[in-house]
Amino acid sequence: MKALIALILLVQLPIHRAVPAAPPAPLGCDDPESEAAAEVAVNYINGHSHHGYKFALNRIEDIRVVSQGPNNDIIFLELDLLETKCPILSPTPLANCTVRSFAEHAVEGDCDVKLQRLDGTISVLASKCHSHADSSEDIHRICPDCPLLASLNNTEVLETVSAALNDFNSKTTGPYLRLLEIGRGQIQYHPAHIVAVEFAVGATNCSAEEAKVNVGACQLLPEDQSNFGFCTGTMVKLPSQDLNVDCQLYGHQVPTPDTPLLARVFQPTSQDTSAGLAPSAVGFTNHNLRLSHHNPLASESSSSEILRSMLSAKSVRKRAVAEAAQHDKVPHPVGFVPPPPPCPGKIRHFDI
Repeated sequence: MKALIALILLVQLPIHRAVPAAPPAPLGCDDPESEAAAEVAVNYINGHSHHGYKFALNRIEDIRVVSQGPNNDIIFLELDLLETKCPILSPTPLANCTVRSFAEHAVEGDCDVKLQRLDGTISVLASKCHSHADSSEDIHRICPDCPLLASLNNTEVLETVSAALNDFNSKTTGPYLRLLEIGRGQIQYHPAHIVAVEFAVGATNCSAEEAKVNVGACQLLPEDQSNFGFCTGTMVKLPSQDLNVDCQLYGHQVPTPDTPLLARVFQPTSQDTSAGLAPSAVGFTNHNLRLSHHNPLASESSSSEILRSMLSAKSVRKRAVAEAAQHDKVPHPVGFVPPPPPCPGKIRHFDI
């Protein structure tokens, strides 16, 4: 009888089932963790880009975190970047680089980055980027007289680069400089006809005086002595004729182990003129990032697998946006304030 009573009481007791823990809230684009991952990504992108200028973060468009186990996450980032005034060769830290203004014909970069956070350490597995200049219509709508970016092989741009570098070399007492690449060219027609250029240079093993005797013998300095720099030139064609040029050398820089020396990328060609002119981006108005890099140290099977996972992350984001839009149609009580969307994040500079 006692056993029967005990069984009845046991049946009457409430059953406590284990309740699964709620999944963590999605990471917002402006959360400190997201910004830390974006900082690693931007540094990686600049470190593996070998043309043009450094890019700075403008906005985190989206972030998705996929757990791989304890203290091991895969992070997918979509980033909007903006071109700075620092050439990729410049040793200036990115934090000290000025983002190029809208009126200077801004260039935007779009990047997809896959990272791994393992035991608190974030590393990049792969990145894929491209960049484009703002439309001429947008620039002239705000600033009708602002100069626009010209193609890097535009005749006036090439003439101005050649004249500027020849002028500098004819007056310097330092090493003879050779052109590495043209960074930018802008042409203004009103109220004056002005051509402005920016270009990267490298010091050679000749002095400017020696180059006057035999410029063909002047070669870029070897890796252990390499010295790169950057020049700006402005040629006023109308109403007067005037040329101004300024060049600064950065001094020898030792490349990081995973980044090849930039001198290997910028090689003069048979098209050289007396100024070492070797336009490297025929037909382009700016140096497109066009960066697709797979970290060789990453434990991934292939770049194509990484690209597929990035595209999958984007499709998840599109579904989430669609679901959120549908949810917004549901009536809410009076005074209801919806929470801020986790993504996209804040714009740090300006939208183009």
